[in-house]
Amino acid sequence: MADEASSSAQTFAEKQAARMKRLRELHTLRNEARSQNHKEVVEEDKRKKLPSNWEARKRQAEWIIQDEAARKEAEEQGINYDRQKLLNIDAIEAERLARKKKKKNPDIGFSDFEQATVRQYNRLVKSIKPNMENYEKAKEKLGPAFYGDRNTILHGLHEDKKDAIDKMVDDLEKQIAKREKYSRRRTHNDDANIDYINERNAKFNDKLERFYGEHTRETKLNLERGTAI
Repeated sequence: MADEASSSAQTFAEKQAARMKRLRELHTLRNEARSQNHKEVVEEDKRKKLPSNWEARKRQAEWIIQDEAARKEAEEQGINYDRQKLLNIDAIEAERLARKKKKKNPDIGFSDFEQATVRQYNRLVKSIKPNMENYEKAKEKLGPAFYGDRNTILHGLHEDKKDAIDKMVDDLEKQIAKREKYSRRRTHNDDANIDYINERNAKFNDKLERFYGEHTRETKLNLERGTAI
């Protein structure tokens, strides 16, 4: 009888220990699931706060980095990278690229300040080549001030490189030359009819002629001949 009682007690203790072990395992799994769920929620929140075209911009940046690495490798091997890349493009892709180039709008000059600013911004963005190595170095050097906020003072933390300054100067000189070409003064025609009282009125009359001249030409000629009265 004593042996049976001892055996049943051991069996109960073993069962209790097994239950406690299983309970601890369930607690561990629950904590891991809770931690993983919190991590996923944080990542999803980050993705929601990113710009809508973030994935496309990321793929483009990765492609630029890979393209620069392949170009550097080709230069080290003495291979013409542009020619080699064209040889690997099939006819369908080449035709698509040709159609895409034809669709590009030519520079029509100055239309208004908004369009000029948009064209300048797109041109400057396309000319930027990201250097991820310098990006990481600057991020490590500046720390929290790298992203900055309204209370961040960047004076003294960043030093402009000579190449960047020269590039900015060259771009500004090109802008000045282009604006001078589009805003040059028109030569005065002494034989033209004087139908203005000052320079501002002359510009206004030129605008009227440009937009409404073809619609009012007949009426103007009739008034000059006196047949409209």
